[in-house]
Amino acid sequence: MSTGTSNGTEVATARTLLLGMGNPILSDDAVGVRLAKDLKARLIGTPGLEFVPECSVGGLSLVDVVSGYDRIIVLDSIRTAAGRPGDWYAFTAKRLRETMHLSNIHDTNFATAMELGRRLGHRIATEDDIFICAVEVEDNVTFSETMTSGLEAAYPTVREEILREVMALLES
Repeated sequence: MSTGTSNGTEVATARTLLLGMGNPILSDDAVGVRLAKDLKARLIGTPGLEFVPECSVGGLSLVDVVSGYDRIIVLDSIRTAAGRPGDWYAFTAKRLRETMHLSNIHDTNFATAMELGRRLGHRIATEDDIFICAVEVEDNVTFSETMTSGLEAAYPTVREEILREVMALLES
């Protein structure tokens, strides 16, 4: 994709994918999907930015979703021992490197799937060009179309903070 400039030359625009990960019927696990839909409404028309607001596939199935993009922004949920619902973390895929393994192809994690896709010849963004915004959740296993009250209360602030983070990434 390219855009013209005032002097008539063409400038390449990086293809960026904004990817909402999660399951919309697993309570707080839906936060990445909800964020992606809300951010899409605010960022639609941004040159080079494409959206997959709802992605619930994992492992090797992700390779087909992310192939062909120069940069990927992943919105997802996370559960850590000390986190509180609504805390969120921003990092690149390089931080996921220590989780890579190929011992069981049926539960290939994100980092392993990306590396395997690259080795198989797919054009996949580098670790430094895959950005993850992960929101701390309380309950990502209960079947529910609503998030927990703690995450719901924090959501408006989280949405605005992550929107600013994504906008900064798009400007860089």
